[in-house]
Amino acid sequence: MANTESAENYLETILVLSKRLPVVRSVDVATELGFKKSSVSIAMKNLRQKQHITVTDAGYIYLTDSGREIAEMIYERHQLISNWLVKLGVPEEIATEDACRMEHVISKESFEALKKHVFHS
Repeated sequence: MANTESAENYLETILVLSKRLPVVRSVDVATELGFKKSSVSIAMKNLRQKQHITVTDAGYIYLTDSGREIAEMIYERHQLISNWLVKLGVPEEIATEDACRMEHVISKESFEALKKHVFHS
């Protein structure tokens, strides 16, 4: 599970950075997450092997269709859960931290029910 969660976090981070930066590199991911560049390099190699990302000769990281699908799913979960917790009165920093954990373990069914509830209440 931790491996999948880690991969999901990396993919989500690449997605978020790609919205802010013209190109995304390993050093950007390392800086964003506060990880060592060596750790990020290993993770990028694994994501490349799973065909979730491509890396150009210049070191620019791009999400593949499968990588983007996972990243967008996790990002949507993160946004919805953290916003919902804030609306419930949870301080933003705590809501964001909790959303980071919850986004990986909530089932698709529970998330869909939560989403329906949040948007229709």
